[in-house]
Amino acid sequence: MPAHIEDYALIGNCRSAALVNRDGAIDWLCLPRFDAPAVFAALLGNEENGRWRIAPSDPVEHSTRRYLDDTLVLETTWTTASGRARVLDCMPLGEHNAVLRIVEGLAGETAFEMDLVLRFDYGRSVPWVEKLEPLTLSAVAGPDRLILRSSTETHGRDHHSVARFRLRAGERQVFSLCHQASHLPVQPGCDVDHDLQQTIDQWQAFAARCPEVGPYTGLVRRSLLTLKAMTYAPTGGMVAAVTTSLPERVGGERNWDYRYCWLRDATMTLLALMNLGYFDEAQAWREWLLRSVAGNPEQMQIMYGLAGERDLPEFTLPWLPGYERSQPVRVGNAASEQRQLDIYGELADAMTQAIKGGLPRHPRGSAIARSILPYLESIWREPDEGIWEVRGGRQHFVHSKVMAWVAFDRAASLAETTEEDRERGQHYRQVADEIHREVCVRGLDAEGQYFVQAYGSAELDASLLQLALTGFLPPQDPRFLRTLEQIERRLLRNGLLLRYDSDSCSDGLTPGEGTFLVCSFWLADVYVLLGRQQQAQALYERLSGLCNDVGLLAEQYDPVGQRMLGNFPQAFSHIGIINTALNLYRAQCPARDRARSG
Repeated sequence: MPAHIEDYALIGNCRSAALVNRDGAIDWLCLPRFDAPAVFAALLGNEENGRWRIAPSDPVEHSTRRYLDDTLVLETTWTTASGRARVLDCMPLGEHNAVLRIVEGLAGETAFEMDLVLRFDYGRSVPWVEKLEPLTLSAVAGPDRLILRSSTETHGRDHHSVARFRLRAGERQVFSLCHQASHLPVQPGCDVDHDLQQTIDQWQAFAARCPEVGPYTGLVRRSLLTLKAMTYAPTGGMVAAVTTSLPERVGGERNWDYRYCWLRDATMTLLALMNLGYFDEAQAWREWLLRSVAGNPEQMQIMYGLAGERDLPEFTLPWLPGYERSQPVRVGNAASEQRQLDIYGELADAMTQAIKGGLPRHPRGSAIARSILPYLESIWREPDEGIWEVRGGRQHFVHSKVMAWVAFDRAASLAETTEEDRERGQHYRQVADEIHREVCVRGLDAEGQYFVQAYGSAELDASLLQLALTGFLPPQDPRFLRTLEQIERRLLRNGLLLRYDSDSCSDGLTPGEGTFLVCSFWLADVYVLLGRQQQAQALYERLSGLCNDVGLLAEQYDPVGQRMLGNFPQAFSHIGIINTALNLYRAQCPARDRARSG
């Protein structure tokens, strides 16, 4: 039976990441970068598409797993009739791309089997495997080489590399898998104990900088570690997820590649990092943003590659059957070519948050704003594909117009004190006011009672919650309150929000998907704004309860099947965990302070 998405844990080294199944198998790993072809692709196929399993060969009576305190070092403990043992899995931080797997006996005696299936190019290419030394294997296919070093001998079996061994208490076996270019001399192996301890120390040092946020601290720290693991250290860019093609509906076609950097993540990411005091990381993320969007504003994209690459062509991998037969399996993302007006507002908001959060103004930021805003002024009246990247044609999405308003509103608020800047700021305010007037006329339903997904539409959209969250309208505005009531009535499914109703909206795809988790976090944030703390707290507890046993969330959730959907782990969802926790904590602080003073 295939694993559910929530059965996976994440290990990573801020360059790439692997997903480890409960059964001890690494079913997904791309090397040397997040967006490189997978060497383990069983997640989207079967074991013959690549995986690496280390688990007891005897029946397992009990197993548990956890991360070592405030790290991304995964500990899986196995109990059999004859003994107890654990496996430590990690990817050491640094410039090397390696996976360490350390098997240690804890009690009695435990029999293990190691089964390594190396497949390059997303499970398509069987490499040439040879022994370099009795305990060292080399696997080569084209430009890539993987080196397996082990403390026990392996042998070949049907294009698998396998080993059997037994461990008593205090004994261990060590395996390391390292990636390198195939044309270079074989690189020396790592110092396992040094690399493991250094990795533990570095993760714990990062987590230790997180301030206390009351009862939310543990989950916030875990989400911070997850976001850090999804950051490409050489450039500061953050991938939306470490996977491609995990379905938004099992068996369906809503399968996308999320191993790229979206501009719209910038606003919430910067806010979360800076509010928790992670200014170095926030600055690196801002530097990535400014490098990526530099150039002609007409060529600004909604997403980029890890280093700011612009060409992200979308194609399918027909040899992979897909997760639970969900096809097609896609690489690249054609949405990179879409027009999405909201990104300009998200970029402006991110830069504003950075300045208000204490980061110094960036000279390139001001120059880019002076280039982008005139372009946005010329196109904001045009339709686009919107925040959800629909493939059914452009519309006048209300959220897109609101975020265009955000761009001019934030730019006006940051206008400096010179006469030229004041004049420019006044003009930006005039444009913002014009957009505001239009949205408040054309963005309402036919009776003028509540806002709708797009001009002339009757559909609702969870992105309309941003009307209050961005400050476009006060949260107590009757039009927003009626919009909120409609969203709750028409988009809630078992207490969680759809982003829109795909059964009635024409988005160019077959209907049906799960609830979109970040939208439910937005709903909790709106409840906080409205002073509805009990509702906000209850919803946050419901959402945080959906995390798997190691604190990870996917993009979506199926409340009927009670399982995660979509790519995993999802940055948007973990940013939601952090920002909503901060909103709740701040709302509770005044009450605690009053109680102490009384």
